[in-house]
Amino acid sequence: MKIIDNELLDSVTKEAQESPRLRMNYNFHDNLDAKSQRLLNAMEPETVFPIHRHKHTSETYIILRGLLRVMSYNDNKELINTVVLNPLEKIYGVQIPANHWHNIEVLESGTVIFETKDGPYAPLESDDIMVIDK
Repeated sequence: MKIIDNELLDSVTKEAQESPRLRMNYNFHDNLDAKSQRLLNAMEPETVFPIHRHKHTSETYIILRGLLRVMSYNDNKELINTVVLNPLEKIYGVQIPANHWHNIEVLESGTVIFETKDGPYAPLESDDIMVIDK
């Protein structure tokens, strides 16, 4: 049994803060081929997530601490929804459907979410990343 406590969150957060990407996963699944991908994702402000989609799996985020903005987009590259996950405001998570464009913005240092999606792990392909011209 693995306990998800402040000690674990602090450890993964420290790794995220020391990572060039400013984020770090702590996987509960045994390998990347597992049918269920379950992980902690510790993230720091200024980490960059492109607007992306997962064609074959939905994705769930549950915030454990910190603040996280989740944004969704339509196929026309228009922002259609924004929510800030904030446990102090009793907004704990989101369920993102498969093939749905989304990205996140970390708003507070020490932010950690529990994330789950179907496996096996598949890296994003070029057509899974949306580029918005500025």
